Amino acid sequence: MVLERGALFDPALVTDLVEKVQGKSSVARLAQQSPIPFNGQKEFVFTMDSEIDVVAESGKKSHGGISLAPRTIVPIKVEYGARVSDEFIYATEEERINILKAFNDGFAKKLARGLDLMAFHGVNPRSGTASAVIGDNNFDAAVSQVVEAPAGLEDANGVIESAIALVDGGDVTGMAIAPQFRSALAGQTRTDGTPLFPDLAWGNAPDAINGLPVDVNKTVSDMSEDARAYVGDFQGGFKWGYAKQIPLEVIQFGDPDNSGLDLKGYNQVYLRAEAYLGWGVLAPEAFARVTEAAD
Repeated sequence: MVLERGALFDPALVTDLVEKVQGKSSVARLAQQSPIPFNGQKEFVFTMDSEIDVVAESGKKSHGGISLAPRTIVPIKVEYGARVSDEFIYATEEERINILKAFNDGFAKKLARGLDLMAFHGVNPRSGTASAVIGDNNFDAAVSQVVEAPAGLEDANGVIESAIALVDGGDVTGMAIAPQFRSALAGQTRTDGTPLFPDLAWGNAPDAINGLPVDVNKTVSDMSEDARAYVGDFQGGFKWGYAKQIPLEVIQFGDPDNSGLDLKGYNQVYLRAEAYLGWGVLAPEAFARVTEAAD
């Protein structure tokens, strides 16, 4: 376990961190993940324009056509820091490990939430405003297939069917929905009054609905006025990853969080971790968004 300034997270903690992120982030759970180098990773999206051609004996072959669109996934640096008592410096190795494990747990939750907010809405999670660094590399900006549901989401099931009908060029492999959309689905009934989705009763959030992987998460609607669901080819049309090395600093002097409080003056040290996350909406046409109209 490395604890000195400028060191790196222990590899075991990095593995644990990523597993926790995958358990709490909708895009991480539904999409493919792979390590992303610091200088970015180029992905190629192939599109074959025509169907196969029947050729008669000694017949002439025709051109089918193919388009190749390169997309580069560039990792973005994100950070989180926290002040702790300077007793951390003088604690036993076991006590310091326990503190770092607790920090790791909290950092994982923040990374998971942040990844969703950045990938769904293109915002800086801390400020809640659009990030120029992220630009259009997010679902809200890239995906133009949108179904606007009436306020109240009365026919949530029909809305999803309409959204799926807009998905073009990919398989529907997953769906991320906001808690209020989950509630709307739970309220859908058959003609005899029985629930259409009994697995959603009492706030339950199953891993799949009608066989489709689903993740219920506040990040779908947080920091957005109208977003309620995203559905499409998360396995083939979206990719995310992280750089394996996660720097960890233990800062003993100054005011690293610009709070106006000197660390030494308050008997504190500052733990700061940085991660490099990258993602890309590789095939925007393979997704659809569901929004809710204002009252």
